[in-house]
Amino acid sequence: MNFNSKIMKKTILILPLLAVLALFIVSCNGGEKKQVSDNSNTEIAPESKGQSAVTDDVSAANALQVAKSLDDFKTLVVAIEAAGVEDAVVNVGPLTIFAPVNGAFDKLPEGTVETLLKPENKSQLAFILTNHVAPANYPDTQLVKEAKKGRKLYMASGKYLLVEDKEDGIYVGGTKILKSVKVSNGWIHVIDNVLVPVE
Repeated sequence: MNFNSKIMKKTILILPLLAVLALFIVSCNGGEKKQVSDNSNTEIAPESKGQSAVTDDVSAANALQVAKSLDDFKTLVVAIEAAGVEDAVVNVGPLTIFAPVNGAFDKLPEGTVETLLKPENKSQLAFILTNHVAPANYPDTQLVKEAKKGRKLYMASGKYLLVEDKEDGIYVGGTKILKSVKVSNGWIHVIDNVLVPVE
């Protein structure tokens, strides 16, 4: 048997194998196409509403969940929702929130809260509320250290608040911290004044 006839024999054997392989590839691709078209009938997921819409009954409560659970923060929660900054307050953190009690809002000039809660004042309200949020972890012990170094805290509003360690407690932005609560995404420091940022 010469060299040419050997090549011819191998070619004759390989051709049917290639044909079978090609048929297999085509049938597999056809199956994938069918699968893709079957998946096109699936429903579109509802639009995400952000982290604040996530329900979690297992983890420790975040700052917004804690605020919602306490009557002292009813006005603050209403303001957070009106300003649309819920996601900022439930952010995984760490965050430090200086949370004014209801009485703090009562100290504002008459009609201020009602005016801020109007839809047309949403951005101004959001600016005021983000002035109560520091995008960092500041337990009371850290605030004492910051005060000793004469540092100011950077707030989510873009403004800074002075920290002072006085004889009767820690002050932030001229307001005394009444109580501190650890939450899953940082700290809540309870205050009795609204920290209105200076323009």
